[in-house]
Amino acid sequence: MPKAGKRISLLAGLADYAPRKAFDEMASARGRVRPLYENLRDCLQLVDAPRLEEGRASLDASFLRRGITFTVYNDPTGTERIFPFDPLPRLISAADWARIEKGLVQRVSALNLFLQDIYGPQKILTEGVLPAELVHSAKHLRREVAGLRVPHGVHIHICGTDLIRGDGGEFMVLEDNGRCPSGVSYVLENRRALKQAFPEWFRGHRVRPVDRYAADLLETLREISPRQEAEPVIVLLTPGPMNSAYFEHSFLARVTGIELVQGCDLFVENQRVFMRTTRGPRQVDVIYRRIDDDFLDPLVFRRDSVLGVPGLLQAVRRGSVALANAIGTGVADDKALYAYVPRLIQFYLSEEAVLPNVPTYLGAEPDGLKYMLENLKKLVVKPTNESGGYGLVIGPQATRKELAACAARIRKDPRNFIAQPTIALSTHPTFAERKVEPRHVDLRPFVLTGKKTRVLPGGLTRVALRRGSLVVNSSQGGGSKDTWVLED
Repeated sequence: MPKAGKRISLLAGLADYAPRKAFDEMASARGRVRPLYENLRDCLQLVDAPRLEEGRASLDASFLRRGITFTVYNDPTGTERIFPFDPLPRLISAADWARIEKGLVQRVSALNLFLQDIYGPQKILTEGVLPAELVHSAKHLRREVAGLRVPHGVHIHICGTDLIRGDGGEFMVLEDNGRCPSGVSYVLENRRALKQAFPEWFRGHRVRPVDRYAADLLETLREISPRQEAEPVIVLLTPGPMNSAYFEHSFLARVTGIELVQGCDLFVENQRVFMRTTRGPRQVDVIYRRIDDDFLDPLVFRRDSVLGVPGLLQAVRRGSVALANAIGTGVADDKALYAYVPRLIQFYLSEEAVLPNVPTYLGAEPDGLKYMLENLKKLVVKPTNESGGYGLVIGPQATRKELAACAARIRKDPRNFIAQPTIALSTHPTFAERKVEPRHVDLRPFVLTGKKTRVLPGGLTRVALRRGSLVVNSSQGGGSKDTWVLED
């Protein structure tokens, strides 16, 4: 919060606001606001400096009081952080959202068909649409679940797909997150907090609500229950309070009314999963798991895991319990396989991709490897199976020493790396350094799939709070914004 005598004036801040080199979502030039933002600009300019400080103080107090935090591992200054929230909302038009929603449903449908195929007949490999070696070498391919049938043929029940806007403002897919995607709790809490702190900003806008997500999530979990004739018993399986997303785990359990459990709260008997309660064992029908495959069942995966449930895979194979998301979905998250998703859409749906990919070069392919090594200085290099921005090398910002080390890692394990052009993520006005400045943003919408597919309007807008940074991850100093999808 600004110190006395250095109050932020929204009126002055917006008047002086000017985009930099990237596509800016609010302004096309200094003082030239895009039509989508004109009404919001008028609302913002009615807020004087004292009212702005009052609202921001209310936001800070609300986040602190409700314990809205995340964990940063290996940080000597401490691990637990209040998740930074920038109050200036991001707007998405009804037309843009209609295209995004259509593209997301198409994409998750193709990924689910791909997973059903890969763990089944593998037609996509026998027909040569996808290199077999690329799939067989995927880190998160789980051969233990080959032939396993899942409810409604759906493997990815909760998906978070990261989108960016390119130089011309077009939305593109940066990556898919089909294992245990996080961040939706911040979407819901951001909206609640902003409405409470600045209700006047919502006047004159028809903003699509996000508060149906909890009901939609619960309905999705009910739809995959093996026992449809009775109200299913659903639990959320968490690694525990030390996990970086534990706030979200407890939040989602609370808003859906399901039990929050750890591995020690569950056991398997006669190939069925039971929860320990004060009234005795209770059979569990659906597990919304927030634990990676490796730790789910020590009898099958990592034997040293104390987070999972021994015998869980046997119960899943029998069909007495359903997992959301299913085991083995991580193969669809592999950044090397990401490059082929447009082909998956064409193969399984006979459609062109609505949302394009970012151009991608694969270390696993000779031409891609050659191009990567010759052009490191202008590329973004990513490990194929890392998350949270870890292992990322942004060529234009890297030193010679860092580029040399990156090249050595690529040569040692080409399959583990991809590279993409350095795309300047779109910018959005953000409170930073006591004024309103452009900061880079991305978007993570959330898609739920059971018997049908539901898309949360908007999603988590992540913002790089450091000037010039392209890394929006909370673990790397990023924050978030409320995302408004406007009605027509």
